[in-house]
Amino acid sequence: MAVDADPDGNLAAALGVPPEDTPEPIAHMRDLILERTGAQDQGGGLMFRLNPQVDDLPERFSTRIRGVRLLVLGTVEMGGKGCMCPESAVLKALLQHLLLRLPDDVLLDMEAGLEHMGRASARGVDALIAVVEPGMRSVQTARRAQRLAADIGIARTLVVANRIRRPDELAMLRQALAGQEMLGFLPYCAALARADLEGRPVELRDPELTEAVEKIGEALERELSGVEGSSARFAR
Repeated sequence: MAVDADPDGNLAAALGVPPEDTPEPIAHMRDLILERTGAQDQGGGLMFRLNPQVDDLPERFSTRIRGVRLLVLGTVEMGGKGCMCPESAVLKALLQHLLLRLPDDVLLDMEAGLEHMGRASARGVDALIAVVEPGMRSVQTARRAQRLAADIGIARTLVVANRIRRPDELAMLRQALAGQEMLGFLPYCAALARADLEGRPVELRDPELTEAVEKIGEALERELSGVEGSSARFAR
């Protein structure tokens, strides 16, 4: 299960899901939100359930592509909308269901920042993966992510170096992130950059990039070989 939990979500495009097949974001399903939370669409005061039923949502509202189920959570789409409390209650309950009860491997594509750590929306994952690019601002964010992850009970914080052009860039990142487990690195790929510019999905045709992705997958399997049960949850 791949979950687009980024407010600026584009995981569907990266996976090659056509726009017409992209799941509707859960947060945009106003009637569903009101039904599950018991909230009123208008009027003074706002009361709603904090533990809405969500166990049927992954199967109903996900799209399958190449052995992966994609679910899009969504966020506020209009400036000045105000309180997203009922939507947040559904999304939080859904995340907890995915992380604690779904019998599949779960990959969460989170927002590129630290806010979800403060909200503890990534609590319950087996591993947090920070994607770090050559640059000290990216390194500083990864360091903060490691500290905040520990605060919410995430024991494993892992690193993937991205867009590496030269060996010295990787060496400097390893040195700057000493003490954090680096799963591997992804070389800079002009073809991927071009695909992104043209809005095309990711295709691993570059042999060097394909090998790098496979090595990262193998390293992640080794890292999580001791996880109890048959499934694992990752947050990126």
